[in-house]
Amino acid sequence: MQAIRRRACAIGLLLAVAITPGHVPAAWGQADGNGAAGPLPGGASSLQETYDDWQVNCRAVSGAKDCSMIQTQTRQDGQRVLAVELQMKSGGGVSGILVLPFGLGLDAGAALALDDGPPSAAARFSTCLPAGCVVPLAFDAKMVAALRSAKTVRVLTRRTDDQEFLLAISLKGFAAALARLGELGR
Repeated sequence: MQAIRRRACAIGLLLAVAITPGHVPAAWGQADGNGAAGPLPGGASSLQETYDDWQVNCRAVSGAKDCSMIQTQTRQDGQRVLAVELQMKSGGGVSGILVLPFGLGLDAGAALALDDGPPSAAARFSTCLPAGCVVPLAFDAKMVAALRSAKTVRVLTRRTDDQEFLLAISLKGFAAALARLGELGR
């Protein structure tokens, strides 16, 4: 639970602060400490790259690299709609968090569906923080392969008035961002 809170707080900081290559939230990477050894390219202390709708962010932490890929979506008025952060895990899987807006029926959880495919079983919200309500994510290598070839992930949940609420996460640039995470992890 602490790891989820730290990741959600890091996303909250990311969304609250305009990040420049030299300014990455200090809370990143403290959740699990599984960064890869070795410096970032060019000896940099932090790195931020964009791959279509995804950003890859890395920072050097005590001789290790902490890297993640992030997508945020906002409305035209600047209000955040969702944020997702993923990190590579051993065996070709990824894990992370999905931060959704307030006003959702938490008991309904959030189901995910690739493109027009059937939805998964609803994942439970773990907590709500100032950044939004958090759903932990974990995808095995088979699901990651499916994500690489899909175009969107539909997020299906319900509002507090029991009306269906649908969001879509773009997978444009997902494969390239994930490949870059793999390169940076070596």
